[in-house]
Amino acid sequence: MKTRIMVFAKAPQAGRAKTRLIPALGPEGAASLAERLLQLTITQTLAAKAGPVELCVTPDPADPVWRTARLPSGLMLSAQGEGDLGERLTRAARRCIENGETVMLVGTDCPDLTPQRLQAAAMALESHDVVIHPAADGGYTLLGLRRFHPRIFQDIAWSTDSVAHATLCRCGELGWSVHEADRLHDIDQPEDLVHLPESLRGVLHA
Repeated sequence: MKTRIMVFAKAPQAGRAKTRLIPALGPEGAASLAERLLQLTITQTLAAKAGPVELCVTPDPADPVWRTARLPSGLMLSAQGEGDLGERLTRAARRCIENGETVMLVGTDCPDLTPQRLQAAAMALESHDVVIHPAADGGYTLLGLRRFHPRIFQDIAWSTDSVAHATLCRCGELGWSVHEADRLHDIDQPEDLVHLPESLRGVLHA
């Protein structure tokens, strides 16, 4: 089965992107970091060559903000649509799997999702129903699926430290096989900035 990498991304606009980092970086600094993380995620997912990469965005692709974004030519864009994160993930995962693909859902917050880790996750999906990279904050940085059931995304307390645990419990309820990969760090809060790679640290001093 072909694996599609779906990158969930928010436009890196000052005052709207990485708002929890604004106390440390200011609105412009937080937006600048969001832009760099977006570019790094696109670079790493394309370099993985694990399958087609699709940027699932908010606001939707017709919004003028995306006309000025530095995106590679030919990169597929789609709209996240309305609803909470669970509803948006549900639509994306359902579409991919109903089209005969496996899917890896990632955000733009984790610089440690290297091409090698993405390749390993795609390989794990060949023999498991689910692959997950838990996040140090209790969420997950990657969720790969070869099967679909809406329960995976329903009644999850998003943006809390119970997300990964609740997701793994749902997989257990469904009897799905799971490959749990190493725990990685998202860059969401000021205390997470210590985990920025050297290549992104310039934003801290801009």
